[in-house]
Amino acid sequence: MPAITSSIPGSPTPGTPAAGEGGGGRRAAIALVTSLFFAWGFLTVLNDILIPHLKAIFTLSYAGVMLVQFAFFLAYFLLALPSSSLVKLVGYKRAMVIGLVTMGLGALLFVPAAGLVWYPLFLAALFILASGMTILQVSANPYITQLGSPEGASSRLNLAQAFNSLGTMLAPLVGGVLILGRAARGASSVSTPYLWFAGALFALAVLVGLFRLPAIGAAEADAPRAEGRTALHSAWRAPHLVLGAAAIFVYCGAEVSVGSFLINFLTQPYIGVASEGLAAHYVSYFWAGAMLGRFVGSAVLARVASGKVLGASALIASDLVWTTMLTTGHLAMGCIILVGLFNSIMFPTIFALAVDGLGPLTSQGSGILIMAILGAAILPLSQGALADRIGIHHAFVLPALCYLYVAFYGLKGCHHPDLQLTAARSGGVEG
Repeated sequence: MPAITSSIPGSPTPGTPAAGEGGGGRRAAIALVTSLFFAWGFLTVLNDILIPHLKAIFTLSYAGVMLVQFAFFLAYFLLALPSSSLVKLVGYKRAMVIGLVTMGLGALLFVPAAGLVWYPLFLAALFILASGMTILQVSANPYITQLGSPEGASSRLNLAQAFNSLGTMLAPLVGGVLILGRAARGASSVSTPYLWFAGALFALAVLVGLFRLPAIGAAEADAPRAEGRTALHSAWRAPHLVLGAAAIFVYCGAEVSVGSFLINFLTQPYIGVASEGLAAHYVSYFWAGAMLGRFVGSAVLARVASGKVLGASALIASDLVWTTMLTTGHLAMGCIILVGLFNSIMFPTIFALAVDGLGPLTSQGSGILIMAILGAAILPLSQGALADRIGIHHAFVLPALCYLYVAFYGLKGCHHPDLQLTAARSGGVEG
């Protein structure tokens, strides 16, 4: 496909020397953008530490405390498409700065929320934080894939996501010390850490704003029709995309549900972890498995069909959750933590399978898939309501069933023989 020659708003115009045009400058740009992946991974998983802390402070039910994840991931659903429009309007770089500043404002709001000890204000802070994160993801994900040769796009994204996983692994350890380790101070133990996080986010925004990121052009939205193939004009009419959106919905819901309940589950008497602080360390093992799985999965995916790897991983994850529900003690604890290893390849693999063949409609398909992250808001809330009725142990039946659907998608639902999508020619920057 021919490339659009118009420049990206907020980026150097083509032909203007930029920091990313040389090899060293481009590597520096990749390093800077990769740091953003670390930041949003860290702050997302920090919710797993907030949940038991806020549950104790406000004496909430499981369903009530899962409003933390509902408020957080609702932002993805509401802001995904507006964020895409924002990127088209202001460009990748300015969108990243806006995302970081918005995240910083959300983090700052934790200070008055802790001072007032008011749960709705905590939820508002989380929503604003996640709104900025949505803008950041919609801009940084496609940007880093284009920051170099097309052949190396998956390698760059995999590297960036590995640093995202590093953030998710470290967050429980840091949060366990800064928040759960100071639980005697109640809500006030949240204000100082989030004040530091706000400062770091504002500093990152300044750094990105001052850095001369390379100009990136978007792909032309025109593709030839292939004889004998089905031509569609909307990604919504591609069955594998719609089924993939459902897979993203249930996968995100399952992963966040498991992570959100881990500390409360591990400290149950029949599991045997002595304290929430110690449980937070085990949560870091859950996310460390996801980071390790990214590297192992990358090697496996180079040799085995993506759908088969996804299907097998989801079946094993489901089996591990069923085993957790049927056992107690160290076996149940080990099985639920091991789920993180098999979660690792699911999101990027579902995403890649779902947009495969969309061609010029990839941007629309990507927006649909990002909206499907809403599952991380809905399903933890549903599992919380289930836990209030049948107990936290057996409420894991919900993610166990979710993984079975993901397995179906990998083994059957992702196939789309002889499908080609076409769209009208358009200009501007793709989100």
